[in-house]
Amino acid sequence: GYNKMANHILNSTTLPNWAYVSDQNASSILLESVISFAGKLRIGSSPLDVSDLFIAAKGARIHKNTPEKSFTFSMGFNDSKSHLNGTVSLPREGLQRLPADSPVIVVALPTLGPIIEKTLSKGGASKGASVNGMVLSVALPEALEKVSFAFEKMNKTASALCAAWHSALRRWDETACELEKESPAVVTCRCQHRPALFQSFSILVSPVALKHPALHFITCVGLVVSICSLVLCLAIEAAVWRQVTQTQISYMRHVCLVNIATSLLVADALFIVAAFVNGTPRNHNGCVAATFFVHFSYLALFFWMLALGFLILYGLLFIFWHLRKSTLLAAAFGIGYGCPAVIALLTVTTTEPRKGYLRDDACWLNWNETKALLAFVIPAFLIIGVNLVVALVVIARSGRSSAGDRSKTQDLATAIRVSKNLVLLTPLLGLTWGFGLAIVHDASLALHIVFSLLNAFQGFFILLFGTLLDRKTRESLQMKCFPSKTSSDTTL
Repeated sequence: GYNKMANHILNSTTLPNWAYVSDQNASSILLESVISFAGKLRIGSSPLDVSDLFIAAKGARIHKNTPEKSFTFSMGFNDSKSHLNGTVSLPREGLQRLPADSPVIVVALPTLGPIIEKTLSKGGASKGASVNGMVLSVALPEALEKVSFAFEKMNKTASALCAAWHSALRRWDETACELEKESPAVVTCRCQHRPALFQSFSILVSPVALKHPALHFITCVGLVVSICSLVLCLAIEAAVWRQVTQTQISYMRHVCLVNIATSLLVADALFIVAAFVNGTPRNHNGCVAATFFVHFSYLALFFWMLALGFLILYGLLFIFWHLRKSTLLAAAFGIGYGCPAVIALLTVTTTEPRKGYLRDDACWLNWNETKALLAFVIPAFLIIGVNLVVALVVIARSGRSSAGDRSKTQDLATAIRVSKNLVLLTPLLGLTWGFGLAIVHDASLALHIVFSLLNAFQGFFILLFGTLLDRKTRESLQMKCFPSKTSSDTTL
């Protein structure tokens, strides 16, 4: 009777209803009830095997001379045609420590993970934990301190994290398990068994970036292309600097472009350093330093984009009011490097004392505990929003100018020409980091590939839209490289 009732409650068709359960501990109470009931089952000489669509229990009596014992389940998830597999293995070395003949019971719950997510989605310590396999609960002798599990992934493209359900804290605890082996379909975990705390186990979708050959290839090739593009961009700027900085606006525009390219170049180089630090035995201080400077460099990229946006507004709206070049430079450098320095310093000083600055798995800003990543996300998207507004102002202003004012100043014409870079680059940056924010919550391979492509090729975008598509830069570069041809063309 209990098995039938539990099977009805755990039916996949009832999953949406759990979102309306007001008690966020309801799923935990259900899990504890199942384990308590399983622990009271009596096992004789014959093995126990009770199975329904959404709950199954297996058991046997074991002793110190029992060879390694395994219990395997294959159960429905969404319907009777979709099956999920899971295995519990009791290591031989653990069985040898058993003081006497003992019962062992294992319960498989393929839909309990999504139920836990539904009830905890409104808050709690496990908010955001996404279960990626069936939940396996065990009632074992206390002498069995370590148990091995094999879980089939529901989402085959996601990287996995082994976890135990902490019955006292009512949340998933990743410290209780270690990942032994992972393939695209199956994950093997070795977990602590402590009847007072850890009796239920599963795998979670890991926040670690997917370890996929395509992603690795895209990232490596993209970084090479990005770094080479940025070096070429800076080389072109150095070559044509005198020719393209004749007016105040054009001078400031190229100052912004050079610093945008430099910031991204430093960020790309530090990204490689951070990956190397993360790939070696954990060096916490080195990881903090790498993350700080990567954070600062990416923020500098966006704040120099903001400085470029303000420069365009200055050129459009203050045609007859000119500030000194030194004043503009001071303002641009204050925005481009001063603001990122303040934000990066505040982030590390407020989160690192609580060890909440870094992610557990990578040299990058923490998301799950302290939301330190918001110190990058919020400024970046605010700047993207401001620059999109600037783009709309440019469109409106250039339309009115072409219709009525035929005697635009040179700075106004330059500002409108420069604004094309902003109109093209801002949506690309926004799209890139929009995908970056999306993969915090979604581990699909497609999103990771799109983000990796856009992120890795940002340097190429800056070279293309900031330098190569600028008419003045192209003309100056042509004069620099082919002076005789340019002169003959002019004569003709």
